[in-house]
Amino acid sequence: MPTFPEPVRAMIVLGTRPEAIKLAPVARAMAGDPLFEPVVVNTGQHREMLEQMLHLLEVKAVADLAVMRERQDLAGLTGRLVDGLGRTIAESRPDLVVVQGDTTTAMCGALAAGYHRIPVAHVEAGLRTGDLGNPFPEEINRQLIGRISRWHFAPTERSAGHLRGEGVPDERIEVTGNTVIDNLLWMLSRGQGAPAFRTGLRRILVTLHRRESQGAEMTAMARSLRRLADRGDCELLLPLHKSPAVRESLLPVLDGHDRVTIVEPLGYADFAATLAACDLVLTDSGGVQEEAPSLGKPVLVLRATTERPEAVEAGAAKLIGTDAAVLYDEATRLLDDHDLYAGMANAVNPFGDGRAAERIIASLARDHGALPAGALT
Repeated sequence: MPTFPEPVRAMIVLGTRPEAIKLAPVARAMAGDPLFEPVVVNTGQHREMLEQMLHLLEVKAVADLAVMRERQDLAGLTGRLVDGLGRTIAESRPDLVVVQGDTTTAMCGALAAGYHRIPVAHVEAGLRTGDLGNPFPEEINRQLIGRISRWHFAPTERSAGHLRGEGVPDERIEVTGNTVIDNLLWMLSRGQGAPAFRTGLRRILVTLHRRESQGAEMTAMARSLRRLADRGDCELLLPLHKSPAVRESLLPVLDGHDRVTIVEPLGYADFAATLAACDLVLTDSGGVQEEAPSLGKPVLVLRATTERPEAVEAGAAKLIGTDAAVLYDEATRLLDDHDLYAGMANAVNPFGDGRAAERIIASLARDHGALPAGALT
């Protein structure tokens, strides 16, 4: 049977900050293994600060597709990504393509690889809400990637169970933990970041950006955040997403409050240090739901659904939805109830031990030679 050449050329496709964070441990591990030749492609889906982040993470991209456009819609973005990635794959001729998570970049990377009959490795596979509209378009993307991929690197046993329920054979699934923990621990060990909080008050880190809650719903949540700041014993730190829709929803309510610190998106080292320094996290981010429990930080998830229920089941996070009154009540309970807070802060992190990339590389190495080059299955 024909086998992959040595070294195995692995194209790692990323285009957003979360993908850079979660694929950096894989890229670094491959760069240190003579069996692999990593080829990192940056689509530029999130243009702002991504190049600086890759430098910080010690990852070098060999191509930048620069697909970002002002207020881009999903159809236009998808077309540019599939076209650009298809041409890049044809020119680079990788032996496999690695994608992560559920971004439009990841979905288009898997689709372009499939069109070229290149096998796909999906990092953070198997997350599901079962609702194609929530989160949107991520649930659509992750289900499509699952149909295309050859290797499914699931962060938890629950994620692996979703894949088995969809008919993915056991031999194609590996439970690895989540690479976000690998990278968080790597970054904190380097001691390069600084917390962004300004005061000695109780520190609440807030991240809001989800497409499905932008507008009136997000503005109502902003009013509840302002009420929390009005307590007088808390500082709310909000790294503000670049989306104009997010800024229009939040800034009119929160800007100018003495105990609300609004900053531009933090560099990864500073965000990691800020997360480590906070007391409570209010977020609609998927990655932060994984990172915070590893540092003992209680999380209130500001979403109707989560594809990471393991944190909720472990007691490290609570899914509270997007109702503004519930947000205020639940945050107040955690701030005022010492036992409730301690229970969440001391819950066991369900997302891994910081060795996910090591397991991913080992799994691909075991499969080295098991597939014909250019075969999907």
